[in-house]
Amino acid sequence: EAEKRRADFKEYQVNQELIDLADDDVIFMHCLPAIRGEEVSAEVIDGPHSVVYDQAENRMHAQKGVLYYFLKELQNQ
Repeated sequence: EAEKRRADFKEYQVNQELIDLADDDVIFMHCLPAIRGEEVSAEVIDGPHSVVYDQAENRMHAQKGVLYYFLKELQNQ
């Protein structure tokens, strides 16, 4: 099943050829982890249009905020 899915989606990779078709200010985002070479090329995920690591850092801070909120709620019970 997994191999069939990989084969079915092989042509649907975000790669430099696709980025080149977009506007110059295109931004590549991904929630990570990404499968390099399958869903996205290393050239794109490490390239100048990628904000995946900033996005991951922002997610971490948002998760810390949610955790803090619920821990404070537990203390107030």
